[in-house]
Amino acid sequence: MSESFDAKSFLKTVTHQPGVYRMYDAAGEVIYVGKAKDLKKRLSSYFRTNVSGEKTRALVKNIAKVDVTVTHTETEALILEHNYIKLYLPKYNVLLRDDKSYPYIFLSASAHPRLSLHRGLKKRKGEYFGPYPDGGAVRESLHLLQKIFPIRQCEDSVYGNRSRPCLMYQIGRCLGPCVKGLISDADYEEQVNFVRLFLKGKDRQVINTLVEKMEQASQQLAFEKAAQYRDQIQALRRVQEQQFVSQDSEDDLDVIGIAHDNGMACIHALYIRQGKILGSRGYFPKMPVDASLTEVLSSFVTQFYLNQAEGRVIPSEILLGEDLGDEQDVISEALTELAGRKVKVKSHTRGHKAKFQRLAQTNASTALSSKLNHKMTVQQRFSALSEVLGLKVLERMECFDISHTMGEKTVASCVVFNRDGPVKQEYRRYNISGITGGDDYAAMAQALQKRYGGQVDPDKIPDIIFIDGGRGQLSRAYDVVNPLMADWPKRARLVGVAKGTTRKPGLETLLLTTGEEFNLPSDSPALHLIQHIRDESHNHAISGHRAQRAKVRKRSTLEDVEGIGPKRRQALLKYMGGLQELKKASRDEIAKVPGISRTLADKIYDALQG
Repeated sequence: MSESFDAKSFLKTVTHQPGVYRMYDAAGEVIYVGKAKDLKKRLSSYFRTNVSGEKTRALVKNIAKVDVTVTHTETEALILEHNYIKLYLPKYNVLLRDDKSYPYIFLSASAHPRLSLHRGLKKRKGEYFGPYPDGGAVRESLHLLQKIFPIRQCEDSVYGNRSRPCLMYQIGRCLGPCVKGLISDADYEEQVNFVRLFLKGKDRQVINTLVEKMEQASQQLAFEKAAQYRDQIQALRRVQEQQFVSQDSEDDLDVIGIAHDNGMACIHALYIRQGKILGSRGYFPKMPVDASLTEVLSSFVTQFYLNQAEGRVIPSEILLGEDLGDEQDVISEALTELAGRKVKVKSHTRGHKAKFQRLAQTNASTALSSKLNHKMTVQQRFSALSEVLGLKVLERMECFDISHTMGEKTVASCVVFNRDGPVKQEYRRYNISGITGGDDYAAMAQALQKRYGGQVDPDKIPDIIFIDGGRGQLSRAYDVVNPLMADWPKRARLVGVAKGTTRKPGLETLLLTTGEEFNLPSDSPALHLIQHIRDESHNHAISGHRAQRAKVRKRSTLEDVEGIGPKRRQALLKYMGGLQELKKASRDEIAKVPGISRTLADKIYDALQG
């Protein structure tokens, strides 16, 4: 506790009402946010002679100031605490590191509704189904739906400009509502209703309706129609067999398991909708030393469900792997208030829900064990590499690579590793310009200048900078980085990673700026770490380069014609029936397009034929 902070005088001013408190260090940073049913009682517990817990002792030692906000109820305090934690990200609070918005399946409200993946704010008119645990789960569901209920998934711009059906129609994955006469509005709407029911989990109702329709079609001797219904029924039955379904249940709940070991916790959430597991996801919250299991779980539930900006859906019931005591009722009240309906938070259950609970717990334990093993392996590799290079401290490494095709669209990548492994949110790509195509030395110099030329955060200065390349690349990199390091509080070690003559993994040569070169045994943990960071850098550079190259190659020739904007481009393609047809057109035919003058038609013709 800071000498300037008088705890005794401060506690005299504190009320017994519920509220939220913020603790600051000497630098004015918020280091902890907490809530209390009785502020005086809770805050007094921090300033006793014998404070239990390593985390609490470390926290109290750093307190320079405490702010108190009184609230009417404990529920209000819980919501305010969440908002403050989100705002300040205090170092002694358990923090949920989850910045991804959840994906949904979106059914548009257009004349012929479209199915698509949606993230973010729900601004568009239509129906949203989900949330799903990740984009892969949504794409898998969309692919399945396209096979069973072939309603359109194409962009509205494509749909609005079709004069004949696309390939999806030809292979039976779309009903072709874009072209008149292929399907009636009533038949299309029928399939949309089936999708709607299916996404709500009412697949039995869909099957029963399809069976009735099949029988009606058979009686009317419409055997082709009956066969279509039969195929849909069979496909749906196969899907049903693959799904884990609780006994005739309409459950709509989240089940949360938690495992805790070696100062790390894993929380695994199962999302159950209409009795089926919609998906699951594991979380590893950032937690201070000595945090209790209940504190971690309570913080997770609060931050996870109160964070409405991420598009979370609050289910009717939340089943926890640990009992939170009185806190459970407070969380339940806050979520009920937020959702506008009753939300139960429970920790004990029986029957089929207990199976879900055991499944969530097993997943949490397995994921934690895997994470701990990976963390220990990475740390062992870090220790081995620091020993090989004679470094006392090795906490952070960065690796650079260059990618291009015959000098086209050069992209440099920088990947970052710390003692936990890859730090993907800090990966960067740099588009290289103004150099001779294929000049990798100039490309590397430009990338390093972009990375380290400005103000560098002292906490993010690497201990090692790996350069994927030979002696020439390393020398060029040293010439660029060495002058910049003069202003750094510590110097980084530059290491070149040259591929062997056969380019096989395990034959890499490590190059130092001193001129020394050496190889490591193929089973060396230090070499495995170098290969990992080098491969990450290589893949990151290649994916960036391919994206840039594809962007250029997808670019329409029309975009380079002066006087042709998006509207005229669209009019040309729509009128002529696509780019290929436009390329075959004569000057006179192009001039007939509304809004295209004879002069502009000549320009377009010359550009397309050039």
